[in-house]
Amino acid sequence: MKRQPSGVLATFREVDAATDAIKALKELAYKDFIVYTPVPNVEVAAAVGHKVSPVRIWTLIGGLLGVTTGFAMTLWMSYDYPIVVGGKPLGSIVPYVVIGFELTILFGAIATVLGVAYNAWRTNQRGAFDPRFTNDTIGIFVPCPDKRCKALEELLTENGAVEVRYET
Repeated sequence: MKRQPSGVLATFREVDAATDAIKALKELAYKDFIVYTPVPNVEVAAAVGHKVSPVRIWTLIGGLLGVTTGFAMTLWMSYDYPIVVGGKPLGSIVPYVVIGFELTILFGAIATVLGVAYNAWRTNQRGAFDPRFTNDTIGIFVPCPDKRCKALEELLTENGAVEVRYET
């Protein structure tokens, strides 16, 4: 029994060829493709239409929660256990800036890690992968469960793919 390919994996050596292939895929209304690059690339990200990561909202919320917690905790502790030193007010904000800053960094970092983990779990994209994509080549995996795989292979080859293979 012959297994149907789950997709086509194309390998590109040049960024321009990969961006041309991505644009051609988008013109033909392919939306569910995965692009692998060894380093972040502005041209590839623009061709894909990469959106801004939602993780930055997690970092902002964590940082705001941290600074609020830092100031609230220190002010609450100073009023809960009052020690008047040299006639200074109990709720002096200036010495508590350091605690607020440190908790901003701590909570922001923890929220960033949680945001990355949540968004990685939520997207859960699966595709074929080649270890060369971490070194010097760009890869595009396009799922194609129907008979369009041959046309897709020709499209990717026309746009400069060095190697095109079927993946299951």
